[in-house]
Order: sequence, then structure tokens, then C-alpha cells
Amino acid sequence: MTEVVYRLYETVDELTTVIENARSVPMSASCMVPRDHLLDLLDDLRESLPEDVQAAGAIVEQRTEILQQAQAEAERLTGRTRGESEQLLSSARRQRDELLGTARRQRDEILAQAQADAEDILAEAEAEAERLVAEGMAHREALLADAQAQRAEMLAAAQAEHERLITETEVYRGAVDRADELGARTAADVARMRAEVDQYVDSRLADFGTTLERMLHSVEKARTTLRE
Repeated sequence: MTEVVYRLYETVDELTTVIENARSVPMSASCMVPRDHLLDLLDDLRESLPEDVQAAGAIVEQRTEILQQAQAEAERLTGRTRGESEQLLSSARRQRDELLGTARRQRDEILAQAQADAEDILAEAEAEAERLVAEGMAHREALLADAQAQRAEMLAAAQAEHERLITETEVYRGAVDRADELGARTAADVARMRAEVDQYVDSRLADFGTTLERMLHSVEKARTTLRE
């Protein structure tokens, strides 16, 4: 393998030397090279290629056949894959239908159970409501009866109090009339007694004035006697 590589490098170097030393074509970038020599070098280069490279060249030449075989294999695999895909899809659809059927049955069962539970709860609620209404009515009747009894007692007590107040009012009025009568009598007695007292005092003052006048007259007479 090393010798083959060495020969390849020698051939490439020789090709490079030939091209570098080739005569230039005036007024262009081309050059003139010896054709036979270059062809010999290319033949040597081709013969010096490794077997793998030659096999690769053969493969390149056979690429059409290989591509056709690959295309056929791809179509075969595609058909197989398509069949397997259809089988998988069919199985998936079947499983989907089974799952949907099971889900629908479970849904129907759950709905039926929920409906039954709702009806039971509604019946219990109605029974409880009727019981509460009956208890409320009984309690209401008891409260009304108690209220009516209390009302009757209060009315009786109010009537008795009213009659007592009327009686006390009549007694009070009689007492007031009696007091007014006694007051009138007392006022008359007081007026009479005041008149009698005034008359007595006036008579006593008159007597005292007469006595005083007599005493003054006696005193004046005594003074006159003393002056004589």
C-alpha cells in the first residue's frame, strides 16, 4: 500500500513538473504540453490507483443498476410499510371503537346512577321539607294558641283593672266632693270666727280707749291740781 501511494505521488509530481515547464501560448493563459507523455502519465496514474478506488470506480459505473435495485427495494419496503401502517391503523381504529364503546357504556351507567341518586336526594329533600313544614305549622298553631290565651288573660286583667280604676275614681270623686264641702264649711266657720274675733277685739279696743281716755282725764286733772 505504501509503494502504491509513493508511485501516485511520483506520477502527480511529474505531471506538475510537465505542466510547469510547458511552453506558454502567446496572448493567453494556456500552454503547450506533450500529449503522448501526459497520456502515459495518466495511464500510469490510473494503474497505480488502489483496488478500493478501482472498485469505487466500478461501483460508480454500476450506479444506475444499484439505484434501480435501491428504488425497487425502497418500493418494496414502502409497500410493506404501507401494509403494516394500514394494519396498525385498522387495529388503532378497532381499539378506538372499543374504547369509545366502553366509554359510552360507562357514561350511560354513570348518568343513570347520577339520575337515580338525584331522584333519591330529591325525594329525601321533599320529605324533609314536608316534615319541616308540618313542624312549623304545629309550632305556629301552638304559638297562636298561647298568644290567644295570653291575650284573653291580658284582656281580663285589663277589664278588672278598668273596673277597679272606675271604682277608685268614683270613691275619689266622692272624697273630693266631701273635701270641697268640708272646705266650704271650714271657710264659712273661719269667716264667722274672724268676724267674731274682729268684733271682740274692736269692742275691747273701744273699752280700752274709753278707759285710757278716763285715765288721761284723771292725770290732766291731777296735774292741774298740782299746779294750783
